[in-house]
Amino acid sequence: MTTEATLPSTTSASPTARQVWTRARGVLLGLVILLVAAIAIAAVRSDAQHGSLDPRSVDPNGSRAVAELLADRGVFTRVVTTLDDARNAAGPDTTLLVAAPDLLTDRQQTRLHSAFTNSGGRTVLVAPGIPSVGSLAPGITADPTPSYDSTLPPGCALPAAQRAGTADTGGIRYTTTAPDADSCYLSDGLPTLLRVPALEGDGDTVVVGAPDILHNDRLDEQGNASLALQLLGSRPHLVWYLPSLSDNSATDAGDRSFFDLIPSGWLWGSLQLFIAAALAALWRARRLGPLVPERLPVAIRASETVEGRARLYRKSNARDRAAAALRSTTRTRLAPLVGLSPSQAHAPEALLPALSARLHGDGQSSPHSLLFGPPPRDDAALIHLADQLDALEREVRRP
Repeated sequence: MTTEATLPSTTSASPTARQVWTRARGVLLGLVILLVAAIAIAAVRSDAQHGSLDPRSVDPNGSRAVAELLADRGVFTRVVTTLDDARNAAGPDTTLLVAAPDLLTDRQQTRLHSAFTNSGGRTVLVAPGIPSVGSLAPGITADPTPSYDSTLPPGCALPAAQRAGTADTGGIRYTTTAPDADSCYLSDGLPTLLRVPALEGDGDTVVVGAPDILHNDRLDEQGNASLALQLLGSRPHLVWYLPSLSDNSATDAGDRSFFDLIPSGWLWGSLQLFIAAALAALWRARRLGPLVPERLPVAIRASETVEGRARLYRKSNARDRAAAALRSTTRTRLAPLVGLSPSQAHAPEALLPALSARLHGDGQSSPHSLLFGPPPRDDAALIHLADQLDALEREVRRP
C-alpha cells in the first residue's frame, strides 16, 4: 500500500446550512403550496356541507326550520348518531328518519332494517341509492338514471302528496315490486317518492329521492313544507339519525375475518400480481448459456487502485481497517518465506515462532505487536506501522 509521509489538509465535505436551504427550499415551497391548497379545499368543502340535513343547523342545507315547525305541532325531534340509538328508538309512536343511508355499511343496514321492519312506526329514507335501498327497503330498486326535473306534481292518491301538491322531490328514481305501494312524483314514469306499507302492523317505509324538501332554503318553495311536515309528523316522536363515521358499529366486522372484508377484486388482483412477479423472476433467472468473459475497456494500474482505497480509508478515518489490510497482506507474504502454508499465515502460534527463527535480532520491534497488535491511534502511527511492516518483510527476505 502506498503511503505518504505527510497528510495534506482536507476540506470538510459536509454541506453548510446555506447550501442545505438552497437545495431544499424548492421542495419546501411545493409542500407549503400543497398544504395551503388542501386546507383551502377542505375549508370550502366543509363550508358547503356543514350541517347538511342536520335539524340543529340554520345553514341553507340544514333542517332547523323543519324541526321548529314540527315542534310547533307537538312533534319532538331527537338527533342520534349511532346505530344502537337508532335501533332502540324504533317503535309504533316514532318516525325514524335516516339522513344519509348510503353511509351505512352492509352490516349496519341489515341490523337497522331488522329493528324497524315490523316496529309499527314509520321509516323515512332520504335519497337512498343503489348501495343501501335494497337492504333498507327490500323490493325497491334505485334507477341508475336520476330525474332531470326537480319540481314534480304528485301524480298519486297518497293523501300527503295530494295535500302538498307540487314539491321538489326530483332526484333518484325508484322501481318497486310491492303491489300496495304508493308511487308518487313520477319522472318519466318512475316515482321519486315511494310509500311501502309494512307486512305486519301499521308501520310503513317512505323513500324520498331528494333531500330538498328538508333544506332550510327550499322549505318555503312549492309544497315542500307541507310534504315534509306530513311525512315526518305522523307520529309524536321523530328520531333523526345522522350516520357518523365515529360510530363503533361502522367498524364491526362481526364473524368475518380480515380477508372477508377485502373486496374480491383486490384478492384476484393480488393473485395476478404474484403470478406476474413469479414469471418475471423465472424469466430474469434463466440463463441462455455460459458466462462469456469480456476484457475491460480500460486497464487500471494496481497502484491507482491502492491509492484510491487508501484515500477512502483516510477520508472515513478507518485506520483500523487500513492497519488490518496492511497486516493481513504482510502475513500472507511472510508465510511462504518462513516455510508455512497460506492457511497458517494468520495463526500467531504458527507464524510467530517460525518468524523469530529468521530474524537477526537487530532491534526490530516485536513481531507480535506488528502483525497482531491493536489499531494505530492516529495517522502518524499508521504510517509508522506501515514502515515497520515493510522493514520486517525486508529483514525476513535478507539472506
